[in-house]
Amino acid sequence: MRVASYNIRKARGLDQKYAPERIIEVLNGLDADVIALQEADLRLGDRPAALPRDLIEAETDFKVVDVATNDVSLGFHGNAVLARPEMGKPRATKVALTGFEPRGAVRVDFPERSVSVMAVHLGLLRSNRRVQLSEIRAACDDGSHTVIAGDFNEWRKTTGLEPLSEAFKVHAPGQSFHARRPVAALDRIALSRDLGLRDAGVEQGALASRASDHLPIWADVRAKRHMRPQRFPT
Repeated sequence: MRVASYNIRKARGLDQKYAPERIIEVLNGLDADVIALQEADLRLGDRPAALPRDLIEAETDFKVVDVATNDVSLGFHGNAVLARPEMGKPRATKVALTGFEPRGAVRVDFPERSVSVMAVHLGLLRSNRRVQLSEIRAACDDGSHTVIAGDFNEWRKTTGLEPLSEAFKVHAPGQSFHARRPVAALDRIALSRDLGLRDAGVEQGALASRASDHLPIWADVRAKRHMRPQRFPT
């Protein structure tokens, strides 16, 4: 299964143009089964979707997982999840997170594939992020094969990620921020210890390099009993 994560910056590119069609083209090029999106909704008012639902349905093979709490948003606290129909019927759970700024996460279970994907966008303060990761860890504490994907907002390689260390392995596929000149691996994917990483990377094409201030990341994951041991950057 390929899982991707992309902070789309409300579909506003580095040229400051609102261009959801550009985001769609990047998403279609990731060849992912599940995509966790951050900043998928506008910030003010009822938080209408920055990436229109009808555009997703018309121009991609993805289905929007139903996580919004109103009729205009795509996600929960800006976190949205897209999944291919082959993933089966998803079940979504919203997780409110503690912090100075309003934050949330979304857990999506895919029973037919025996895997869960948690889409996250952590806070700007490390103290808040540690608490949020503890809350996310608790929301995953049921023995499921679990992937946590999103914008971790953590500039250091390991500091601040301690709440996940016992049950998850956190992977940084590469430097994903800033898209114009990537210097930090803010976007990461964490795998429960029963999952292994087969391959991972950052989409650095010309379109992705101007569609948002983050580059999308992706990871191919599989249950460890079905794969040979391999080494990848952490």
